[in-house]
Formats: sequence, structure tokens, C-alpha cells
Amino acid sequence: MRIMVTGADGYIGQGVVDQLLQRGHDVIAASFGVVVSPHSGLVNYTGDVFEYCFDDAPVPDVLLHLAWRDGFKHNEVSHLEDLSKHYVFIRRALEAGVRHVAVMGSMHEVGYHEGVIDSRTPCNPTTPYGVAKNALRQLTFELCRKYDAKIQWLRGFYLVSSDGRGESIFSKIVRAERENKQEFPFTSGRCKYDFLPYDKFCEYTALTVTQDTVDGIINICSGMPVSLGDYIEKFLIENNFNIRLAYGKYPDRPYDSPCLWGDDTKLKTILDLCGEGHE
Repeated sequence: MRIMVTGADGYIGQGVVDQLLQRGHDVIAASFGVVVSPHSGLVNYTGDVFEYCFDDAPVPDVLLHLAWRDGFKHNEVSHLEDLSKHYVFIRRALEAGVRHVAVMGSMHEVGYHEGVIDSRTPCNPTTPYGVAKNALRQLTFELCRKYDAKIQWLRGFYLVSSDGRGESIFSKIVRAERENKQEFPFTSGRCKYDFLPYDKFCEYTALTVTQDTVDGIINICSGMPVSLGDYIEKFLIENNFNIRLAYGKYPDRPYDSPCLWGDDTKLKTILDLCGEGHE
């Protein structure tokens, strides 16, 4: 398949592009930076993704839209400023003939919620990031209905990696460890979330967008709630880190649920269809 990946040089994009190339797909990597890979089938488009001209290249079989500014800064106004750009970009792709659109969403578009999140869970986001993601989801579903295109909304939960990239709490802990800091200021750590290792997240995303049996809202998740404190303590041990958590230095965020996780039923179906095992 020929798959266009926007935000290809980003935190998630690099891992997903690698997974797609490993599986033999051709990738149009659209981003500000050049993506380098030892695998064949990679074509780079460098520049503003929103200005990409679909008329100048073959129409991709799949558009995987990962590009998003300030993804770890939930209260930035840029999320709202860019919303119309995302909408116009996806509309232009559909007008050019793309008939399979996948967009990376977020569990933050649901807003405050306690319990499992599935495709029918009502959304009531409370941050500019969540509001913008949720609005784009609604707009994209309507666009794909209008153009008779397949839509996969990939609702991402919490990614975990030990390479220090990105701005997640895990990345910040890695950088603090590298700086030989003794403590990492932390919340109560009691809230329970759905965590997925980076490599698995990228693998599951690649497998999801290269099949067309399962569509709609698809949770990219583990399907299990684990307390943030317990998960990070395990993370510290697995990586032989010396830094320790300083509990209670920061309050829990008011929009964070005490316990939420994703329903992974659709994801398990996809893994079964692809002949992949799941934990």
C-alpha cells in the first residue's frame, strides 16, 4: 500500500513510519524534517503539511494524519488556531481521491470520565487540546461520509518510552535521570490510566491503518488500568534508574480521572485479522 504519513518526523510518526516500511509498504513521509530509514519505499516531502499539493503526486491508498502542534501542552491556543487547517487539509485529500483516512485522536477528547472508554463514550472535553481533537473527529467523520471514504479515528492513550524523546512524563523522567537529579517532583500517583509501550503503540497503529475491515473509533491501548505511581516505579526499576519520585509535590490535575482505560475489543480483532498475537 502507499501510505501518506503526516508529522512523520514527530514522536509517534518516526516509529509508525518504521513499522510501515518494515512491513513492505510505501510511505510518503510529510513533515518539516527529513525522515531517514534503512528500509526501501520511503519518499520525503519536507515543508508545511497543510500546503501539500495532492495533484503533484500519486493519490495515496491511505492518509494517516499524525501532524499536530503542541500535543503535550493541553492548554495552548494553537490547538484551536490550527483546527481549520486540519479540516481543510483532510477535505483536500478527499477531494483528490483519497478514500481511506486515519487520524490520531486522544483519550483527552473524552474529557473527564471514570471507567472504560469505548467508541460510544460521550465526549465532553475541557482543554483546548481535547476540544480541538474532538471537533476534528466530528468534522472528519462527516467529511468521510460525504465522500464515501473509510474513516479510522485512532484514539491514543498513554505512550511509554525510555529514549527521552517527546514531552510525556516518562520523557521528562528520563531527562532528569540523565541530569543526575535525585528526585522527580510528582503528583499523588494514585490515578489509574491505560499505558502502552512506544513500540507496541506504533506497531498497533501501523497494523490498524493497513487493514480496512475494522473502522470508526479504534482505541490504541492496553485495555488495562494501572496506577501512574505503580507504573512509573516499575519503569524506574526496569531501566535501572537512580532517580526517585517525590510524591505530592504537584496536585493532581482537576481534569484527570481517578481511573480510566480503553476498551481494546476492536484492536484485538485487528490483531487477530493480521495474524498478530496480543497480550
